[in-house]
Amino acid sequence: MAQLSDDCFAFGGALMRADEALRVLAERVTPQAGIETAPLRALRGRILADDIVAPRAVPPHDNAAVDGYAVHHADLDPAGETRLPVQGRAAAGHPLAGPSPRGRAVRVFTGAAMPEGPDSVFMQEDVRLDGDVAIFPPGLKKGANRRKAGEDVEAGKTILAAGHRLRAQDVGLIASVGLAAARVRAPLKVAVFSTGDELREPGTQAPKGAVYDANRFALMALLEQMGAVVTDLGILPDRREIVTRALAEAADGHDALVTSGGMSTGEEDHVRAAVAAQGGIDFWRLAIRPGRPVALGRVKGKAFVGLPGNPVAMMVTFLRFARPVLLRLAGAADAPALSFRVRSEAPIKKKIGRREWLRARLIPAADGGAPFARRFPRDGAGILTSLVESDGLIELAEEVGEVPAGAAVDFLAFSELAA
Repeated sequence: MAQLSDDCFAFGGALMRADEALRVLAERVTPQAGIETAPLRALRGRILADDIVAPRAVPPHDNAAVDGYAVHHADLDPAGETRLPVQGRAAAGHPLAGPSPRGRAVRVFTGAAMPEGPDSVFMQEDVRLDGDVAIFPPGLKKGANRRKAGEDVEAGKTILAAGHRLRAQDVGLIASVGLAAARVRAPLKVAVFSTGDELREPGTQAPKGAVYDANRFALMALLEQMGAVVTDLGILPDRREIVTRALAEAADGHDALVTSGGMSTGEEDHVRAAVAAQGGIDFWRLAIRPGRPVALGRVKGKAFVGLPGNPVAMMVTFLRFARPVLLRLAGAADAPALSFRVRSEAPIKKKIGRREWLRARLIPAADGGAPFARRFPRDGAGILTSLVESDGLIELAEEVGEVPAGAAVDFLAFSELAA
């Protein structure tokens, strides 16, 4: 596996704006995942390693768009009905053998290759039959109900670009040009762990002073949603030698290591020192809320991401900063999360100069216009239920200080962020 350069995460400035942080990371982070060939059934969710170029057109030949009758448009009377004998039949997979001359109609069915000669198709419900003769009304446009070869895909055209994460419709498109497999990036291998003597595994006893480890399970779910193969290293005790050994062992078999919390300078916070001793660590001081500095570093040349310990801050910084970094490591092209405009149900005030994300639920508007965003009533960084009971995040740019009730705001849906 490739290794990150020693200075890819280095940043030594004042508070950085969110957009600038994402731009710098996109420039510096390069794919680390390997390349393999996967069959069609295993492509959904994978990241393309190469452009997909269509080896053939779709459709590969002109074809009938409806059940009906194929005719030479030049045979039709523009002012009245036209009578033509019906000779020949073409169905999907059963083309007409040989050309069809002028003065005749061919019975065709949806998807059938257009017979050689005819250029237009009447819908069967518009045609009357008199024995073996079809009677056609006037007014049909030349080329009607005829799909052109290459109407969907032209042969030799790039239909999907390297770095694209494949969806169901993309897999269908690859199959439509006759390809049975594609070269994709191997899934990013990520190790996740927690540290803290106060943490307990869910399902076990938690004595006074102990809490259950929730962030690790949320992180693993987020990583698996983005296609990573996750190794759970569990809870590491607050002992530097154990943390150091676990990081070193995990770096040998993974592309990235991710944790939350334990990154401060207290006597019991050993992750920071363990990472620095085996590679390097940089704290990105971002002008955001919620979220404290995001730690980005290297352990034996492999990426390390340290996120805040509060669950809301952890989720927000993962979705907006760690997820793009990890997708880049996995070989994905830059694909900013799409936001859409909604209306704030209540007035909002914030500090100018930092980007903020507010948890909110969407409320349909009685006037049929854009929905309203209703903020969760409590905004503490440790209130995990605020994420559960929200549809996404109101995003307020650095320049915004006040938002009147009813004003338009940007909304990032959890569905768009795959969370």
